[in-house]
Amino acid sequence: MNDLVKSVEDYVSTLLKENLSVDLDFHSLTHTLEVVEAALEIGQLCNLDDSEIEILLVSAWFHDCGYIYTYVGHEEQSKQIAKSFLDKYNANTEFINSVLACIEATKFPQFPQNKIEMVLCDADLFHFTKTSYPKYAHAIRKEFEVFLQRVYSDKEWKTLNCGMLLNHSYWTIYGKTILDRFKEVNIGLLNCN
Repeated sequence: MNDLVKSVEDYVSTLLKENLSVDLDFHSLTHTLEVVEAALEIGQLCNLDDSEIEILLVSAWFHDCGYIYTYVGHEEQSKQIAKSFLDKYNANTEFINSVLACIEATKFPQFPQNKIEMVLCDADLFHFTKTSYPKYAHAIRKEFEVFLQRVYSDKEWKTLNCGMLLNHSYWTIYGKTILDRFKEVNIGLLNCN
């Protein structure tokens, strides 16, 4: 791991540990760690080069930092935190702009513009593929209640979840060929069809 990525990892880990609300059951440090891990896996399988992987990992670490300030519109805050850190680190403008664009791409609905952004978007929704998907869905449901005051019946929540999974598409070739298969298992387990 290079110096910049290590510095970002240390900074973001501390920032999130010290500032995230305990009510963020899904958007926690664990989620960020899982996204970083998934981003590296997908990025390598998509043959990103070292400089692209560096942009990807820095973006993955910063992508949800804004939750320390706000739930809605957290991406803008995440971009400000990333820019401030990278300016102090004397990262070049092109690198900073690439990181900010990656974070922007994770906004829902996602609209990635290049391969690195596509990898980060797929990594951010990697949990759709996990056997423990219901646990993630439950955590998000709790966050919606606390931060958005949205309370769903079990039937409404199932409809929302199924709609999300059925309408979602992965962006990378790896996502379309491998991750989609695992997501389809969860769609089946939820009886979405």
